[in-house]
Amino acid sequence: MKGLQYQLKSVLRDKFCLMTFLLPILVAVVLNFMGSIDMSSLGEHHFGVLENDLPPQTVVWLERYGPVTEYGTLEELTAAVNEPSTNVIGVKAEGDSLKTSISGDELDIFRQAAVTLPTLYEQREETEQVEVLALERPDILESFQGIFIPAVLIVAMFMGCTFNAMNIISEKEDGVAFINEILPMTPSRYILQKVIVGFLFGGLSSIITACICFQLSWQNFGIILALIVLSSFVAALIGLFIGKLSEGLMVGVVYIKIVMLVFIAVPIVCALIGVSGPLATVCNLVPSQPAFEGIMALSAGNMGTAVKDVGILAVHGIAWFTLYVLISTRCKRVGNKSHGETKNTKPGE
Repeated sequence: MKGLQYQLKSVLRDKFCLMTFLLPILVAVVLNFMGSIDMSSLGEHHFGVLENDLPPQTVVWLERYGPVTEYGTLEELTAAVNEPSTNVIGVKAEGDSLKTSISGDELDIFRQAAVTLPTLYEQREETEQVEVLALERPDILESFQGIFIPAVLIVAMFMGCTFNAMNIISEKEDGVAFINEILPMTPSRYILQKVIVGFLFGGLSSIITACICFQLSWQNFGIILALIVLSSFVAALIGLFIGKLSEGLMVGVVYIKIVMLVFIAVPIVCALIGVSGPLATVCNLVPSQPAFEGIMALSAGNMGTAVKDVGILAVHGIAWFTLYVLISTRCKRVGNKSHGETKNTKPGE
């Protein structure tokens, strides 16, 4: 128990660990906040004209397609058009028609509008007789939230990997790891003491993130809780491997980045390209894939797939735990054997 208290105090003093705990929660809050913001204005056309250059009826006609801003001089209009942060289309009179100007760094939709606008103005009388049906503008973020939210939850679930890896690396640099090697502690007890810290923090971060992102029934909450618990446990075990293999802080950070990149990239790529068949089975070897698939299935109301993914994660947990116990036991036996041989060797031999 004292060892666990020491681990918790060590984590609470580590700003990097605290940041990894809070980051998914903050992202979940931002996603929910952005979901309530109307971003449709980003796709509107914006026009810039010179004062007293266009007839009032032409300005009114332009306002049907987007906001119109008047500028006092040609230099001001040119500066507004060339501003990289805007998509302003410059409009000037040219006889009975219009002349448009753009900077060239706009999106293709705004370049096409600039090219089409003079012709549309010339045919304005014919186009006014056409009946126009205004469709509801779709939410830009709605199609992506189905992937964003599970991805944030994956990051939260597998934060235990970062907790444990950084904790073991810090102990190596402080010399505490040498003390742990000579303590009368079984591999299972060592694993429990190390895993529980990353497991608790990763699981707590995931539960808070899930409560922010989802409105779940009790049945669905039970399944997602199982996904969170198993994913956090597997991530904490993988963090032990990273900490054991890392010789220093920089090496550990590189390993953590590689693992997190694989954890995030594999399920997102699988979701985007629709992986199936034998390749899907191979992708399930990455523990984040069944977790991601389970969350997506739960969102779609597919309980069977979510339960199957819970089973896959349970197999992952058993496999990673057994592997680490075997490696730790073997390393300890080799270390004790080497220590015994050194002790029995007489000086001068």
